[in-house]
Amino acid sequence: MRLSSEDFGNVVVITLGEPKLDATIASDFKELASGMAREDRSFYLLDLSAVTFVDSSGIGAIVGVMKLMGRNRRLELCGLTPTVQKVFKLTRMDKIFKLHETREDGLEAHAVNRQSAAG
Repeated sequence: MRLSSEDFGNVVVITLGEPKLDATIASDFKELASGMAREDRSFYLLDLSAVTFVDSSGIGAIVGVMKLMGRNRRLELCGLTPTVQKVFKLTRMDKIFKLHETREDGLEAHAVNRQSAAG
């Protein structure tokens, strides 16, 4: 499974580089993504721009990651493809998670940009 993280100061971006977040990888995703949570960061942005399909197991895994992060850390999502966004709206997960159209929008919401993160 392709899962990576990038540190942008006060925001950690976790990127899933798989086309599907379903029952076949949900457990591994939950374990690996939860392991990327750091005590000294409070905002996490999950980049799902490569994901074209998500099922209930995938949504459950994302919710599980959010719960494992605890109350002091916030998980937001970005880059949802139209199909994935439709699933989030149908399941009302768009009311649980803050959704950003792009990674840049999510970073901007937390006053982070690539230049300041590199310096």
